[in-house]
Amino acid sequence: MQVGVISDTHDNVVAIERAVAVFEREGVDTLIHCGDFIAPPVLPFFEGFEVHGVLGNNDGELDGLEAGFRALGNSSELHGRLAELTLDGVRIAVLHGESTDRVEELASSGEYDLVCYGHHHERDHHDVDGCVVVNPGAHFPTVPAEHNTVAVFDTESREVTFHDVDEG
Repeated sequence: MQVGVISDTHDNVVAIERAVAVFEREGVDTLIHCGDFIAPPVLPFFEGFEVHGVLGNNDGELDGLEAGFRALGNSSELHGRLAELTLDGVRIAVLHGESTDRVEELASSGEYDLVCYGHHHERDHHDVDGCVVVNPGAHFPTVPAEHNTVAVFDTESREVTFHDVDEG
C-alpha cells in the first residue's frame, strides 16, 4: 500500500494540486496530513482519497475543518492533535510536531512503525530503533524549494520517497 504524507499546506492551492497529482501518479489511496491546513476550503482538493489529518498550531477554524472532513467521506477523519492509525498492518502516529522531543519520544516508544510530523517546514527522514520518522516538507511561501515536497510511504517495503512539488 502506498500512503501519501503531506503537511503545512497553509492554503497553498497550487502546491496542493501538484501534490494530489503526485499522489495519483504514485497510486496513493490514503493520505496523512500532519496539520496546518489553515482553512476548510482547501479540503475539497483532497476528494477521492481517504484522508487522516491532525490539527496544527495554525488550524483555528475547527468546526469548518471537521465539516470539511465529513464531506470528504472515504473514512476520512480529523483526529485532533494526535492520530494513532494502523494501515496495512503498519502502526502509525501522526502529530503536527512542534516538539521534536515528543516526535522522538513517540518514535522510540516501540508502539509505532511510522511517526509522521510537520511544523518545522523541512523534510526529514530518519530511523529511531526501527521506527521510520518522516516530515514530508512544507508549502508555506517562504520555504526553500528543496523542502517543497511530499512523501510516499510504502507499507510493504517501509521505504520513503520524497517528491518535489515546487512551484518554480
